[in-house]
Amino acid sequence: MIWMRAAPLIALAVASALDPSLASAGPSGKITIAQGVDPSTLDPMNHQESPAGNVCRNLFDTLLERDQELKIQPMLARELPRLVSPTVWEFKLRPGAKFHNGEPVDAEAVKFSLERLVDPKLKLRGSPPFAPLSHVEIVDALTVRIHTRTPWPILDTLMSATQAAILPPKHYRDKDSSQAERAPVGSGPFRFVRWVRDERIELEANEQYWRGAPRVKTLVFRPIPDDAVRVAALQNGEVDVAVNIPPHLATIIANHPKLFLTTAPSVRTIQLMYYTHQYDAQHKLIGPYPGPTADRRVRLAMNYAVDVDDIIKNVLDGKAVRTALMLTDKHFGFDPGIKPIKQDLAKSKQLLAEAGFPNGLEITLNSPQGRYVRDKEVAEALAGQLTKPGIRTTRKTHAWVHYFGTLAYNHRTQPVWLLGWGTSTYDAETVYVPLFRAGRFLSNYYNADFEGMIEQAQATMDAKKRVEIYHRINRLWVEDAAAMPLYQQIDLYGATKRTVWKARSDEAIKGYDMALKDSK
Repeated sequence: MIWMRAAPLIALAVASALDPSLASAGPSGKITIAQGVDPSTLDPMNHQESPAGNVCRNLFDTLLERDQELKIQPMLARELPRLVSPTVWEFKLRPGAKFHNGEPVDAEAVKFSLERLVDPKLKLRGSPPFAPLSHVEIVDALTVRIHTRTPWPILDTLMSATQAAILPPKHYRDKDSSQAERAPVGSGPFRFVRWVRDERIELEANEQYWRGAPRVKTLVFRPIPDDAVRVAALQNGEVDVAVNIPPHLATIIANHPKLFLTTAPSVRTIQLMYYTHQYDAQHKLIGPYPGPTADRRVRLAMNYAVDVDDIIKNVLDGKAVRTALMLTDKHFGFDPGIKPIKQDLAKSKQLLAEAGFPNGLEITLNSPQGRYVRDKEVAEALAGQLTKPGIRTTRKTHAWVHYFGTLAYNHRTQPVWLLGWGTSTYDAETVYVPLFRAGRFLSNYYNADFEGMIEQAQATMDAKKRVEIYHRINRLWVEDAAAMPLYQQIDLYGATKRTVWKARSDEAIKGYDMALKDSK
């Protein structure tokens, strides 16, 4: 489709007409982005986290992508896929696209990449959402057919996820993930230069990019976990874009003479996750978790103990939306009839007594710092509220790479841990399957009825029947207190006024969409 090549050039022409300082013969200048944490990996298939995804989406392309309005559009595919049968999807590829090392983006690359993603021997952390994928058939050099084991209604939307990145086969074949993350090679608008862990990741413009060269020459990602330090770096001009602006500082950023605030309602919801069951290092179910959160009554007691509206008001300065589920109203499967639980300390104490804890109990609440908006402060507030009905809470704060890469992926954040979860598919499947289905990297839950309903939903192509199944799943999830839903995050970004960029609801940070009003 010709318009996909032309769109960036048209956008640049329009922007240049409005502001002549944007006109440029080629990529120029540097934009530095401050994320809250460093990625755990630069292998696009070995993670389920946005900080890694934000770097990888600048290095790698996918078959499909979401535009600024979050609508699915062709990317390496030259048109939207054709459903050949309920288990076969056909994609036609764009001719002429090349990887950074000169390999062609062709049917062989698609087959290698997607089959690598779901290869059970590799155990890649990004693979669980793609479990229904069976194999890829090469029709010709620029045509593939993706086969699934059962009908799978959201294959097309997941082909826009960074985990479905298309990789150059010669470069990645026979490389393990530790090798792959050190030398990432894709077909994206930027090339990898270097990664100094916990300090910076440097990328440079791919001037042979199939869409045309980016407008920015150098893209740098810096991890700055502390909110105050991150905001100070923005105010001092050390960074050009900063994520997770603390809500109480939003007005200061918005009124700053050299900065602007850009916001979006996030796809991400924040919640406390419970351990109800134990899994081993291979993610095999062992049995019920030997602690109080295995008891549904204890989990419900915790859910009734907290006042989320108070946290939204006093910790997040009102910049969040209370949720009853881990789904926003934009998610397929959302049920507006389910309302959030209200704090009820008497009921919380009653449930604890029924569960055998009339004098209360002690738990540990694990959380990261710098990954989500005021995550440490939210965890502190939750710990204080839980103590009121007798749930004496010790809070542990962890650096993100250790928290997610070492603990969460290995079922070691017991018994309670704070998690933000958002997927740009806006589909209930990509919330419930990776976090609550047995055998997944991040699941610490098991419910036989839930398993059966999820399996049915995943194989149902009829949208009306599928949404009905998810509504039943939602009710079971709430009744079983599978987690403690808290709120939908409102994303706050600060940026320098020389930076041309706008926040997206899927949290994506794409250097290809950025420009500088000057190159100083």
